[in-house]
Amino acid sequence: MNDKILVVIPSVRNPAVISDYSRNATDHRFPLSRLFFVVLTEDHVEKSGYQNALRDSGAEGLVLNQTDRDQMLADLHLSSFSDLIPRRSHAETSFGVLYLHLHPEFAFGIFIDDDTAPLPAIDYFGGHVRNLDFRGSVTAVRSESRWTNVLWQSFPRHGLYPRGYPYAAMKTAHIQETEAIDRVVLSQGLWTNIPDLDAVRILMDGDLHGQSRTRLTVEDYQGNFSVPHGCFTTVCSMNLAFARELAPAFYQFKMDDNPWAVGRFDDIWAGVVAKKVIDQQGWAILNGNPLCQHNKAERSTFRDLKAEANGLEANEWLWMEVDGAPLGDGSVMDHSQRIAEQLSRSRFEFLAYSGQLMTRWVELIRRTA
Repeated sequence: MNDKILVVIPSVRNPAVISDYSRNATDHRFPLSRLFFVVLTEDHVEKSGYQNALRDSGAEGLVLNQTDRDQMLADLHLSSFSDLIPRRSHAETSFGVLYLHLHPEFAFGIFIDDDTAPLPAIDYFGGHVRNLDFRGSVTAVRSESRWTNVLWQSFPRHGLYPRGYPYAAMKTAHIQETEAIDRVVLSQGLWTNIPDLDAVRILMDGDLHGQSRTRLTVEDYQGNFSVPHGCFTTVCSMNLAFARELAPAFYQFKMDDNPWAVGRFDDIWAGVVAKKVIDQQGWAILNGNPLCQHNKAERSTFRDLKAEANGLEANEWLWMEVDGAPLGDGSVMDHSQRIAEQLSRSRFEFLAYSGQLMTRWVELIRRTA
């Protein structure tokens, strides 16, 4: 199997993110030749800054704006599926999942947000590779609500729950166990500095600028942990490695560019679907290292609240609808199809709409398999 890694970066503002992560690879003697960067940007952004960063870093890659992405789909006779991927939205990372699926030379993909930076002391790419290669016993963390707070290790200090964590699942004690895992297909690196919170929690923390007053440090984390079978967790795509086999189940739900203008749940809901499929396959997700530094740019907290508001109630119920899908035996493709069909029957209009889009996503992946 080829050991090349696809690095997907949605970005409109920070070409230096390529240099930062390339330098980390070089500093930790991780072969830069294994990495192929795909930057997803917009038509109004000058691509040359990213292209120069690739060249100066000695890294391979492409910079694709909306026109480029539309043309690639047209060349593959897939334009009828172009509406599955939103425009001018973070959820355009679905194109990165599709790109991984279409190119078997890549062993797995990594999502990196452009407002993050690697920590100099941490081997970023090597950390994700070791996680995906891990076999053995690990601490598994669950709660009676069947949700695991990825910030549980330092919760007594900060009391935070990450973006997408259901409000009804809060305030239940976390329980540590030990489990043996044979296959890891999601490696979720966590974050120092600004935590990934929803707008309500940012407001509760007293911040009006889309960040938070509470900050996280390396000391807030004490090693990797898994989320056991039957439990869910928030999956944030700012620092995330994923196996190519997950493609049918890893649709980044269409945010912002939808009739309700709902935003900021794309990776969260993709993670819920993926976790259900991961459990069905007997696989695992590891959380913790490699940490990154999250340097979220200031923006109005109320802007984020407006994007989240119409999705907050649906977020409380989505995981239960996904969990209720009758999966049985079958492949990742089969499981993904059944979950999509389940969502399509939701009493929540936006979830039914999302399920219909996911049904077509599975069809797209099946057609290009």
